[in-house]
Amino acid sequence: MEKNFNHSLDIRRRVLIVDDEYVNRMLIANILEASGAFDISFAEDGQEALEILKENVYAFSLILLDLLMPRMSGAEFLERYKGDEELSRIPVIVMTSEKKREAESIQQGAIDFITKPFGDPTVVMARVNRIIELSEDRRMIQSASEDNLTGLYTKDFFFEYVEQMERADPDRTMDALVLNVDHFHLVNELFGRKFGDLVLRRIAETLNLFVNSNYGIACRSEADTFYAYCRHREDYTEIAQQISESLADLSQSRRFRVRVGLYPRVDKSVGKERWYDRAKQACDGIKDDYTRDIGTYDSLMLEKSLYQERLTNEIDDSIANKHFIVYYQPKYDITGETPRLVSAEALVRWRHPELGMISPGDFIPVFEKNGLIQTLDHYVWNEAARQIRLWKEKYGVTLPVSVNVSRIDIYDAQFEQKLDAILAENGLKSKDYMIEITETAYSDNGIQLIEVADRLRKRGFSIELDDFGSGYSSMNMIAELPIDVLKMDMRFVRNMMRDEKSRKLVGIVMDIAKFLNVPVVAEGVEDEAQYRVLKEMGCAVIQGYYFSRPLPPEEFEKRIEEQLEMDARALK
Repeated sequence: MEKNFNHSLDIRRRVLIVDDEYVNRMLIANILEASGAFDISFAEDGQEALEILKENVYAFSLILLDLLMPRMSGAEFLERYKGDEELSRIPVIVMTSEKKREAESIQQGAIDFITKPFGDPTVVMARVNRIIELSEDRRMIQSASEDNLTGLYTKDFFFEYVEQMERADPDRTMDALVLNVDHFHLVNELFGRKFGDLVLRRIAETLNLFVNSNYGIACRSEADTFYAYCRHREDYTEIAQQISESLADLSQSRRFRVRVGLYPRVDKSVGKERWYDRAKQACDGIKDDYTRDIGTYDSLMLEKSLYQERLTNEIDDSIANKHFIVYYQPKYDITGETPRLVSAEALVRWRHPELGMISPGDFIPVFEKNGLIQTLDHYVWNEAARQIRLWKEKYGVTLPVSVNVSRIDIYDAQFEQKLDAILAENGLKSKDYMIEITETAYSDNGIQLIEVADRLRKRGFSIELDDFGSGYSSMNMIAELPIDVLKMDMRFVRNMMRDEKSRKLVGIVMDIAKFLNVPVVAEGVEDEAQYRVLKEMGCAVIQGYYFSRPLPPEEFEKRIEEQLEMDARALK
């Protein structure tokens, strides 16, 4: 038999009896006290009841209320009760001998009534226990279904109610909305958590009023993200304006931007979670477009979503069948008179059997977002190590290769052990295998990144800071992060021949590298003019189309053979 946990506990409930007649108070108290389950408090009228409740409103589980009392009647008490959020959480049973007042009392907020004079005590006890049980169950359900901060539904209950709405009216055309506050973490940082909570409550209140008038419901999905589901309409400018206006008076020094992502006329043949993935995609799509606050999911987004979903679903099969090809872009040392091949960077390409060559710009961001980048990284690491070994066996020399490491890899507790296992399997040393990390990884958890990089260097790995200048860059990061090579972002190289300012920026990067006593690798070098300027500035290594595009292993071998021939001639 199922047991109600809430009512199986040996807890005495506190009941307030409000009646001006002593005899009535004692009669009902004796009935309740006979069970041994209640602590009784008394008030002789509504005013005294309010004063008692004010001291600790949450201590009471039930109010038994007479209607005809001096100073403040039961009806007057119910008027106060009905408009007080804290007070109205306590169920009220009206005690009356006037049958005609029963319906009126229920309309004013009472839950039930007991007829005077009191009848069978077991019936009275049954009604009291049942009302308390229902009230406590309702509060438990409410606490699970409502977001504590905003009062909106929680995400789980939101989808339950959406399901109910669909069962009730499956043919109604509906829209899914996602609302998000721009840079909300800064609101908390600048104004404090209390103010941030006020902002969220204000948004929730405005959103709730809007959906209530549009056959809809809303929830707080997480942090500063809200979901809404409502009857289709062509224009949602109204909700954006209403939220903006509701937030305008909160702060004179900050304008809040709430983005709205809309998936109109939801496709009811797909899962409801998918509706909000699409609405969120529309919301994220206008993140950097400050000319509009409402983004709409359209056919182009659908096509992109289906494409990205296909890429996600096919990664495992493509790894198993080696549809991912690791290309190698040569790195040339230009410190001497003649450029010399010294290493390479491993870069992944996807040769899809049906879609052809897929650009890394298409699949890398998708895998970074859904976490599959780690799976792809491990594949590339293994392929690169295997290739280093094969070239070593074929040519008798070891050409170091650098591999890219994603942020998710850095924070993997088994990261270092995985690298050790790959080296051991291929008979390589740590100096043969260079690790490229991006500066943006520092912004996530700088302390952990520093610790990981330091341990890797102690194991003999060379750490290259990739795309320097493209993201988080700060002098604090550069001073703290242990690195062996600074890779200058290709945009510096691309722009340096256009104007003096861009060239000076390249010079600043070179000065930083000199201060740190590490060499600079310049990416994206495409012509001789760039090569000459970089060489004059003291750049150590160049990588780019000026020397070579990324090459598949069989084509890269020609570069190795050319370098070996040059070395052999130099020895004669």
